[in-house]
Amino acid sequence: MNPLHERFARVRTFIFDVDGVLTDGSVNALASGEQFRTFNIRDGYGIEQALKAGYKIAIVSAGNQEGVRKRLEFLKIKDIFMGGPSDQKLNAYLGYLTRDAIAEDEVLYMGDDLPDWEILARPTLLSTCPADAADEIQAVCDYISPKPGGRGAVRDVIEQVMKAQGKWLR
Repeated sequence: MNPLHERFARVRTFIFDVDGVLTDGSVNALASGEQFRTFNIRDGYGIEQALKAGYKIAIVSAGNQEGVRKRLEFLKIKDIFMGGPSDQKLNAYLGYLTRDAIAEDEVLYMGDDLPDWEILARPTLLSTCPADAADEIQAVCDYISPKPGGRGAVRDVIEQVMKAQGKWLR
């Protein structure tokens, strides 16, 4: 078994950023002031399967759009940490691990840009990013998905973990 496969086999908790990970990073601004994002349905299916299999899933994002929150709640994600300053993502992440007594070596975190760097650079967790993540992020990640953000990167890492543990459907 290769070392990356062994790391996937230890994961019990997935933590995702939103913009650039669950979405392609685009923001559509309407005259009403609403700023909406587009999510990938296959990423949503991967999240659904991971939750059914008993994995924990959390969101850590500086953004705080109500439409995004409703999508995450529709996907049955309960641990949603949104709206803090981007330089406070590490505090939200560490607070979640402490609150739920989560071992960091059982965490897969996916981020795409500099506000995620402090978390992704931590040596114990499995750090991942989409194919189109910032260069600085790719440089610190253990795994770079071949899929871009909002276009299957989340589904890819969920499948990698579940397949390594013999839990993926097919």
